[in-house]
Amino acid sequence: MSAEAYAPGRVELLGNHTDYNEGVVLGAAIDRGLNVTGERREDGLIVVHSAVMGRLEIPRTQLRPQQEHCWANYALGVASELSSLAIPIEGFDVTIEGNLPLGCGLSSSAAVAVATAFFLLKLYERDLAPLQIAKLCQRAEHRFAGVQSGLLDQVCSIFGRADHAVFFDARSERVEIVPFPRGLSLVIAESRHKRELASGLYNERRKETRAAAAQLGVPALRDVSDATLKKSNLSPHLLRRARHIVGENERVSNALELLAHGDGMGFGALMNESHESSRTNFENSTRELDLLVNIARGLPGVLGARLTGGGFGGATVTLCETERAGQIAEQLRRQYASSAACMPRIFVCKIADGAH
Repeated sequence: MSAEAYAPGRVELLGNHTDYNEGVVLGAAIDRGLNVTGERREDGLIVVHSAVMGRLEIPRTQLRPQQEHCWANYALGVASELSSLAIPIEGFDVTIEGNLPLGCGLSSSAAVAVATAFFLLKLYERDLAPLQIAKLCQRAEHRFAGVQSGLLDQVCSIFGRADHAVFFDARSERVEIVPFPRGLSLVIAESRHKRELASGLYNERRKETRAAAAQLGVPALRDVSDATLKKSNLSPHLLRRARHIVGENERVSNALELLAHGDGMGFGALMNESHESSRTNFENSTRELDLLVNIARGLPGVLGARLTGGGFGGATVTLCETERAGQIAEQLRRQYASSAACMPRIFVCKIADGAH
């Protein structure tokens, strides 16, 4: 028996690092993603192929995180999590391919996990609720890849809808599909500065925000206001981390009002504010990301720009007028290549449907 599944990447629009702080976030699925195709095997082997990353073959009985082929851990982790739900995952052969750039902040890891989950559920003729699949993929990333990610990436990849943003409340787990203003496009620019979240910076920020919440006596920074921070005794270091999370939650709440009125200009201004906070408070931007953002903001037709995803390298997202999107992408590519001495991958993307 064979099966096929597809999962898109996602772009984080606002709400940087808020999801694991029980906050709110806005993202969207994009029109670039990963296909997973394959079939059952009767010999008890799990074989994972990728034209980009290579090939891994292990016995089903040795299903555990891999050190040498860590790229495969997202798919292997999903198989392990499904097995823990008494779904009889045995041997299978799977090929991963697509047009989603790897390691640049567009959540290729979540796309691998989500597509693998949809593939295996179809292959073994089982069904799970969408949010249950998202949580399963998150657990796979935690346990097999070592990244303590929030749930935004998986939620956007699964719940995405064309021309709509995805609002996610990480505390209540409410998902809402929000219409995006017409006449606007997103330009994704990859800095060519690779990210390696499992190396520690992502997990370090998670520890810092938890420490700030603990010192403030609250379950999570979701429960903190800017006024509370001004009266707190947090160290300057933790205060900056907390200000970023608190500010991002406020920006997402404000963005919902702006989107309801089709206010793209106001939304772009919030994106600009978000990047400045990432740069100064959360320190998860880089010289390359700042350069892309600064170039984009100086181009006619651009409403706002910011880093997207975990940061520490990766990509930026620029909100712009659709009629100028192609020109903006080309100017951004040319100016960045001239200043950074490398050619970035830049593309105009559409907000797309989720996994299937």
